[in-house]
Amino acid sequence: MDPRYWFTAKEYGWGWSPATWEGWTVTGVFVLSVVAWAFVAPPKKSLKKFLFGVGACAFVFIGIAWATGEPAEWRWGASS
Repeated sequence: MDPRYWFTAKEYGWGWSPATWEGWTVTGVFVLSVVAWAFVAPPKKSLKKFLFGVGACAFVFIGIAWATGEPAEWRWGASS
């Protein structure tokens, strides 16, 4: 039985795309977190603090995608 992945692998390149409602929810929370962080630490006032927050959000998002997505590998499209 295949596991149900929240994120499926892209057809070309390396990475994932949301495939289930859980994946889309995690992606939405990531985007909202980055936007909220822009209000907490505006980049014009404290660029280092802003970049740290965005980096932390991205780290968590990538970790969730890695744990719940298809195995990561470089893909060259559908093989015939």
